[in-house]
Amino acid sequence: MVEKIKVALVGIGNCFSGLIQGIEYYRQNTSQMVIGIIHDKLRDYGIYDIDFVAGFDVGENKIGKSINEAIYEYPNMVDWIPKDKMPKTEYLVYESPALDGVGIWVENKVKPIKSEKSTDELEKQIKNILKETGAEIIVSYLPVGSEKATQFWAQICLDTNTAFVNCMPAFIASDKEWAQKFTDKNIPIIGDDIKGQVGATIVHRTLARLCNDRGASIEKTYQINVGGNTDFLNMKEQERLVSKRISKTESVQSQLDKRLDDDQIYVGPSDFIPFLGNTKLMFMRIEGKQWANIPYNMEVRLEVDDKSNSAGIVIDAIRLAKIALDDGLGGPIISASAYLMKHPIKQMSDTEAKVECEKFVAGND
Repeated sequence: MVEKIKVALVGIGNCFSGLIQGIEYYRQNTSQMVIGIIHDKLRDYGIYDIDFVAGFDVGENKIGKSINEAIYEYPNMVDWIPKDKMPKTEYLVYESPALDGVGIWVENKVKPIKSEKSTDELEKQIKNILKETGAEIIVSYLPVGSEKATQFWAQICLDTNTAFVNCMPAFIASDKEWAQKFTDKNIPIIGDDIKGQVGATIVHRTLARLCNDRGASIEKTYQINVGGNTDFLNMKEQERLVSKRISKTESVQSQLDKRLDDDQIYVGPSDFIPFLGNTKLMFMRIEGKQWANIPYNMEVRLEVDDKSNSAGIVIDAIRLAKIALDDGLGGPIISASAYLMKHPIKQMSDTEAKVECEKFVAGND
């Protein structure tokens, strides 16, 4: 019998709610083929072989609740499984230091707890919880712009020998100094900034690669995204978007033989439209030249559920991190990061990354 993968989550928001409710959806609908993952099994690990043993958040309405209760608390809006149909768990949500994790636009929605504990006290408490629960992987779903908070959790992983899956565009796995720290401690890390399953950036980079490989030039391109959940509300604060724009832009630039000038490419979140909820809309345009200098252009409109797009990737990232632990590997897991993340330490084409990821799962990496 396969042992459960014990996972702690940082940020009990819509993304995690979609992940855990999606697992339960398939558990309750056994006739449904499991879609949205690389394989049913990655080595021995299936989607039901994960225990979420601890959650960490700053919201006063989530801290102290069981995980199955906290995922339905405001401002979360994922409701794929009715609350009374969600299995109860004894695992709880604990306080996390806010640091720079709460932006000015979302503060009145998140309503962070007025903590009486110092960061040092919380750090000690967190380490004890990880030890008591046996958590072996931490998944970070911190909001965009949480640079200090992400570094806090990266250091927690280093101090507790816990693998790290960084879903956010705060650069840890792709930063040479942080990557070296994980390599030196022989702790695996997968990151940074998760690609959606069929999301805005993966579609953009795939089409850009197509144009590139077919010999057409690309002269300018843009991608703008709008949505209605707290992620997009948080990103109204422009100062929090620096790393996000770098991550998304470099993900597209990496697929081109010739980089575009900075003023000829725009990739990034654009606005918050409340009634869209978890729906994300992407508008993309590519302009260039073909044979005989004849112009061409294309436009794409993509509509997706932002959380479904994320969850199908994270459940693979967790299982790949566990394989790395089983194999005694540390530092950035190159193939998994290149396949699942926008800003890995080493970029590949998505086709190449998938092949390398399959090799890694087979033990031939």
